[in-house]
Amino acid sequence: MALRINIPPATRVCLISLITLSFLYNIARWRQLDITPGTPTVSPTVPYLTLVPSHFIFYPWTLLTATFVEQNIFTVLLNLATIFYGGKYLERAWGSREFTKFIVTIAVVPNVVMVPFYLFWVAVTGSSSIGVTQICGGISIQASFLVAFKQLVPEHTVTIFKGLVKMRVKHFPAVFLLLNSISGLVLGTHIAASLAWFGVLTSWTYLRFFKRQPDLTGTSTDGLGVKGDASETFAFKCLFPDAIQPPIGFVSDLVYSVLVSLKICTPFSAEEIASGNQQALARGEAGLPSLLSNHRGGRSMAKREEAERRRALALKALDQRLQAAVASRPQPSSSAPSQTQTATPSVPGQTMLGETSYTPDHA
Repeated sequence: MALRINIPPATRVCLISLITLSFLYNIARWRQLDITPGTPTVSPTVPYLTLVPSHFIFYPWTLLTATFVEQNIFTVLLNLATIFYGGKYLERAWGSREFTKFIVTIAVVPNVVMVPFYLFWVAVTGSSSIGVTQICGGISIQASFLVAFKQLVPEHTVTIFKGLVKMRVKHFPAVFLLLNSISGLVLGTHIAASLAWFGVLTSWTYLRFFKRQPDLTGTSTDGLGVKGDASETFAFKCLFPDAIQPPIGFVSDLVYSVLVSLKICTPFSAEEIASGNQQALARGEAGLPSLLSNHRGGRSMAKREEAERRRALALKALDQRLQAAVASRPQPSSSAPSQTQTATPSVPGQTMLGETSYTPDHA
């Protein structure tokens, strides 16, 4: 029997596009190389496949194709592995239609932002060579997949090198941004660093406010799922370590308030936040493998620990909201007529705020 690899259709198209466009790009670049002795080596440009800021108006399709063009075999293999494994998981979790929308968004939007970014850089520095910089590569896809997995299973722990290195999925975006930022400053890979940041911002914005999420709690009435993700564990500051979340949260809240005042964004209601928290709990209880394969078999210990951590975080957020609601409740005036108060029997271990607590068994 011939070996058959089951690859979802949208993921298959991405893989074929990556291989084909990268192959055509390297052939076109090789044909332009001038190997005459004594001639200085100049990297040729292929403006009809890669994004060149000063030429993109003549080749608008490069806003999409540039994401699937890699310049060497190592980055081709890296992006192939990213799309093969990450694409299969996300497409089976979301469906081919939603996954295609996600891929097109995170492939086009970062490139659209890169064009005025580099043209402004040309105007500031006066260097015309910056305007013919080739922008290509799947860095934005890699960044967006990490944000997507942070949304699905943030408390899932990935173990590599036989347990030598352990890291939770929720820390992947921050580590990815840190490594690319350092590389941009030290090695001069500013294109990769810029695409990493724009990829994270684009994917988080799309998943937070626009993407239709599978309804895991049965609360959706229109059959289209839940739009966006209003859960408190998917706030922008939660993409970063706990130590630096307060300043990032302050800045992101300020930007969000400005966007709301300009009517660019619509604030989440209390019901949407509660529904988002329930969705986050449901995803944590399902775990990554069962969520993606729709298999409801026995849960492993890793899945159980992840669900317990997600439940504890949601309960903590609920307690904070209850306390804030009681604190903001107006106090009765002393001049108001006295009313008969019925004594409420106290239950040992229960506070007047209805505080809940949960301690994971294997946190």
